[in-house]
Amino acid sequence: MASDTPVSAKSKKIITLFILFAIAFTVFFSVLAQRALSERHTPRLFTSSTTKAKRGDIVSADGFHIATTRKLYKATVDTRNIDPGKKELFVQLFSIYSGIPADKVRRKLRKKRGSVVLSYNISPKRAQYLKSLAFELRRLGVFVEYTTPSGREILHGLSVVESGEARVYPYGKLLTPLIGYPRKYEDEGYTRNRGIKGLEKQFDEDLHARQNGYAYAPRDINNYKRLTKQSRYLPAVDGYTLKLTIPVSLQIRVEKIAETMKTYLRAKEVMAVIMESETGRVLSLASSNRFNPTHIRRSDYPSLNTGALEYSFEPGSVLKPLVFSILLEHGKVDPYDIVNIHGGRFKIGRKVIRDEHKFDWLSAENVIVHSSNVGIAQLAQKLDGEEFHEGMLRFGLTRPTGMDLPYEKRGTMPSVRQLNSELYKAITAYGYGIRVNLMQLLKAYNVFNNGGKMVVPTVVDGLIDPVTGEKIVFDPEPPEQVLTPATAARMKKILVKTVLEGTGKGTITPGLEIGGKTGTAHIAERKGYVNKYNTSFLGFANDAQGHRYTIGVTVVKPKKYHFASLTAVAVFKKIVDMMVREGYLVPEIPEEKQP
Repeated sequence: MASDTPVSAKSKKIITLFILFAIAFTVFFSVLAQRALSERHTPRLFTSSTTKAKRGDIVSADGFHIATTRKLYKATVDTRNIDPGKKELFVQLFSIYSGIPADKVRRKLRKKRGSVVLSYNISPKRAQYLKSLAFELRRLGVFVEYTTPSGREILHGLSVVESGEARVYPYGKLLTPLIGYPRKYEDEGYTRNRGIKGLEKQFDEDLHARQNGYAYAPRDINNYKRLTKQSRYLPAVDGYTLKLTIPVSLQIRVEKIAETMKTYLRAKEVMAVIMESETGRVLSLASSNRFNPTHIRRSDYPSLNTGALEYSFEPGSVLKPLVFSILLEHGKVDPYDIVNIHGGRFKIGRKVIRDEHKFDWLSAENVIVHSSNVGIAQLAQKLDGEEFHEGMLRFGLTRPTGMDLPYEKRGTMPSVRQLNSELYKAITAYGYGIRVNLMQLLKAYNVFNNGGKMVVPTVVDGLIDPVTGEKIVFDPEPPEQVLTPATAARMKKILVKTVLEGTGKGTITPGLEIGGKTGTAHIAERKGYVNKYNTSFLGFANDAQGHRYTIGVTVVKPKKYHFASLTAVAVFKKIVDMMVREGYLVPEIPEEKQP
């Protein structure tokens, strides 16, 4: 019996060791299984990033960027991570690198405890500076960990991330209100811009960013992407670039003329448009009233509209050549017919029509040259209401000009029935009872300088594809033959004569062919016509080298003078003189006669 005891004890030891080993292996394999089945916090093998595409630019005919887009970055810091003893160091360094005053930074940090946005408007250049600063601040121990209530230790530091885009206008007020302005909106937490007025509105869809970029690729130990077969890459595609027909060099000068003359004439606004007569390409669309698209103030509100399209007015005597050309086209008048002017005073019904200059008799064409209300009122009676109405429509009045701009005011005109009335016919013939905008008048007058053909004015040369760099040109509308070439040629001679002998003498420029017509119109307010005026001059300037331009000027409510011959004519003349200096027009200098 004694011999069994050692064996029994040995067996127990072996069994105990076996159980311990079994338990150890069970625990070991349980841990392996848990780790295999549970989510492991290992470094990611792949990394991804998104690149935001930008809104397209607006570029002048001579290559200057009138509107462009700058990316914005947001700077955020958690106040709990800032070492209290080094808080002032953080404030001073952040102020230097960001350009934000130190006092403003302190106020933001005091406002709340936790995550604080120091700025939403960090430029790309300063964002790079601040990212470098964030690294240095960590190295200097400015940031320390803080412990959450759950016991977790967190260290965030300074964060600088892309937050949106800002529209930038490097030349400030230049080309406004034509360019228009955008408004910010949030797109999944990213600030973008949407066009509200002008070209920004009209071409909003084309300018809008087309495709954000995306990259997915294996990463190395430094978190840099490695290009492999597993990589995926989608490039960012910005919006189209809008190329204008307007050169900055010319636009600046016309705007300066408009500003100067507005001050001199004490006017509410001066508008001027220059257009190539054959193509309809607008080389300048200027207003004295402009604004900074990035800082619009309440006082700017009246200047936000493109007056050449959005301001309608009674045109006055600039309408007379249109009426006279309709008479010529229908064979209702001969330029040499004699018209009784009745000493400048003529009565139709209860309405007494008066002339500024008192003539007894004028030839039909001199009715235009000397701007006789009495004469055109009588000649217009030769047209029936339908002929009058249809003629005005063919010239584009009360119809959209077809320009690539929004919110155009089309104006109003008496109906066919009304134009069958002698009084309506007379009043409309010298430019009252009908409303137009400056671009409609320019488009109509261009017919006289373009062989009777009407073209659509345009300020956009085309779109430039951001990927290929190719220009996408819009198909122009074919010219419309409004007048026969013979009628257009005759009207052109009459308008040249109007400059040489009549109300447009102030525009005479030796060596150039200048033609055009003045218009001075009372302004109607609630209680009728008041002692306020709009004045206009519509005409053309041509040289012997083939340069042909149609130019329109409207001066709104001038106070110094109220006649077009002293207001709109003066603006027109300054524009022509400037175009000569800049080489757009080359006067023909006659050779001196040999002795």
